[in-house]
Amino acid sequence: MHQVDIQLNNKKAVGFVVPLGPANLVAIKTDIGMVGCGAFDVAALDSFSYPAVKVRPVLGPSIVDTNDILMGIVKEANRSAMGRGIKTGMTGRQALELL
Repeated sequence: MHQVDIQLNNKKAVGFVVPLGPANLVAIKTDIGMVGCGAFDVAALDSFSYPAVKVRPVLGPSIVDTNDILMGIVKEANRSAMGRGIKTGMTGRQALELL
């Protein structure tokens, strides 16, 4: 597993990349919630009132690293995340700034 600190406008976040054979499990979390690749079940995390967002890559077939999360486009957000102003179509970085 690879861990990296991410500087946002008003806080720091922590990014994680877990190699899983042909794909990586990638997410960035703040003290409030997380933005991750398509492997995450954001609806299940909503049952814990945990704001979670799933992004799709801008380039290529899948999310490879934390930069892909930051540039990715929000394709799904749970109710807890939407309650914080996150909407489909914004970037992963924009979503993280709201978390």
